[in-house]
Parts: sequence; structure tokens; C-alpha cells
Amino acid sequence: MRDLVADAKGRVGTVPPERAARRHGSDVLILDVREPGELETHGRVPDALHVPRGLVESRADATAQTAEARLTGLRGTGRVHVLCASGARAALAADTLRRMGYEAAVIEGGFEAWKAHGLPVED
Repeated sequence: MRDLVADAKGRVGTVPPERAARRHGSDVLILDVREPGELETHGRVPDALHVPRGLVESRADATAQTAEARLTGLRGTGRVHVLCASGARAALAADTLRRMGYEAAVIEGGFEAWKAHGLPVED
């Protein structure tokens, strides 16, 4: 797993949490790939789209019945900033999105860095 994450990190860029928070809007989406239990326990980023890592492909495929319009609408026109607890799952998800035609980057340091920078969190 460590090698897969390292390979993915080598193919995707990163964005500092502060910049991700500032740019979050109509052409930039924060995609949180943590599991539902993590959101309940640790909080969530306001207005982020929550799709667990294992479901990213089906939600990012515009032809799938499970497609997420907030995500698929950005393919080729916007940017997806991917967030997980520390960055490993986010790297895998961002790399997958990149291969699917999305412009995606990992939020540096994950949700822990987001909180450490005093950025907004909902319970």
C-alpha cells in the first residue's frame, strides 16, 4: 500500500489547506474521501462533497447512475481538491480522478492540517 500511495503522490499535485479554503467555490470543489464514521467523530469541512474513497470512481463517472453532479460537472472545467485524514487516501483518489480527466490535487496534511490552520469545521 505504501508504494501505491507514493506512486500516486508522484503523479498529483498538492494545495495548502488555506488556499483550498479560499478557492472553494463554483469552479473548485473540496472532495472529502474519509469514511462516514470519521466525519461524525472528527467533523467535516462545510460544503465539501463527501464520497468515501471506495466510491470515488462510481461518483465521478458521469454515465453511472450513482454519479455526483457536483463532481462530474467539474470534469474538464474546474478543479477538485481532495481531502482525507492525512493524505494517503486523498492521493489515491486524486490520482484516480486525474486518470478520469479531472484536474485534482491533494490538500496538504489532510484534515488534521485543515484543523491546525483554524479553518472552518462543522460537527
